[in-house]
Amino acid sequence: MKRQQMDITPDLLLRAYRVGLFPMAEARDDHRLYWLDPEQRGVLPLSGFHMPRRLRRTVLAGRYRVTTDVAFATVVAACASPAPQRNETWINPVIERLFTELHEAGHAHSVECWEGEEMVGGLYGLAIGGAFFGESMFSRARDASKVALVHLVARLRMGGFTLLDTQFVTQHLAQFGAAEVPRDLYRGWLAEAVEVPAAWPERPEGNALRRAIEEMGEERE
Repeated sequence: MKRQQMDITPDLLLRAYRVGLFPMAEARDDHRLYWLDPEQRGVLPLSGFHMPRRLRRTVLAGRYRVTTDVAFATVVAACASPAPQRNETWINPVIERLFTELHEAGHAHSVECWEGEEMVGGLYGLAIGGAFFGESMFSRARDASKVALVHLVARLRMGGFTLLDTQFVTQHLAQFGAAEVPRDLYRGWLAEAVEVPAAWPERPEGNALRRAIEEMGEERE
């Protein structure tokens, strides 16, 4: 279901996400936004996340340097750019501005993957209580977006999050266990999750993040 926009502010965006709505544009150069409330919602389980063994080796070997919240606007811009298999995007300048403001207020976060000084992959999303709404990801090197996703899930688990909303389920996300759930069921999960006092782990201590990633792989073995 799609609803045409009203004037959207960061505060309105937060209130909309809390009840299950999210905005999209028809095209990159279309400044209008529409509210979406799909009958089937994509959710990626935080417990039992499926991490293939080869990807686990790549992550733990440190092929990419992974950071968080150091280049948020750059990640959003990369997600909005055309890609070989994606000529059009739903991220327009209005969405870029709103999410940048939410990031500056501490509500939106990014994960970045680097080869040297070049960013080769990443993702961004919005955190409300114990719910994280994954917005988009990009990759310019093998497995870069997958590595970013693994780090995201590890951080969410460490921070006490209970819900990872993917909006829709793509083939890319399905391999990690993402599935569709009916709107009513999703809304029940969402109502509980946004009240959870979770916290984004900006700088995990010691080997805590690595151990969290190792435990994710062990669950599937």
